[in-house]
Amino acid sequence: MFTGIIEEVGTIQNMKKSPQSIVMEIGATKVLEDVNIGDSISINGVCLTVTKYTKGSFEVDVMPETVKATSLKELSTGSKVNLERSMAANGRFGGHFVSGHVDGVGEIIGKEEVANAVYYKIKVPESLAKFLLLKGSIAVDGTSLTIFGVEGNVFTISLIPHTYDETVLGSKGKGDTVNIECDMLAKYVENMLTRKQELQNPSNINKTMLEENGFA
Repeated sequence: MFTGIIEEVGTIQNMKKSPQSIVMEIGATKVLEDVNIGDSISINGVCLTVTKYTKGSFEVDVMPETVKATSLKELSTGSKVNLERSMAANGRFGGHFVSGHVDGVGEIIGKEEVANAVYYKIKVPESLAKFLLLKGSIAVDGTSLTIFGVEGNVFTISLIPHTYDETVLGSKGKGDTVNIECDMLAKYVENMLTRKQELQNPSNINKTMLEENGFA
């Protein structure tokens, strides 16, 4: 479990890519203070497991499904990444519930400075539009943010100077991709309502049944 409060920005020191998997070595400082093999660290919002570590870096494996479903495949040696350790049981909860399980990849379609803030417009897959709630929470590259504008499958967020300077989002602009994790509570509610409706209104009608009964 994570909070979406980025602890530091790390640098990819080495990246071994195959068609379906990745091994990354990431240079860091703060997240290594109490690191152990098997610890979970969020990398641009993706929960990954520490497999090796040294005084100044740690290594993770990225499996095929994660490669396919996230923007990690677009990174390379020298890329900067948001880092957050999993939340300690006695820690303060400064952001929102973040699992590190990315729901999809969004595209930045607009970036604008407004006074001391920077507004980002981000387009996500249509399937995620139902989770975009005005004043609701969302994790963008692992950063806990509040949605303050929604138009279909496009949402707007505002970065304060600290977030802009201390996360990788500040270096991203129009056309760049970001990992998106929608609010966990919203997903649970949607799943429960959908399951309830399915149980109350069971239906065996499907394409195969229609074809078998001459409706093809």
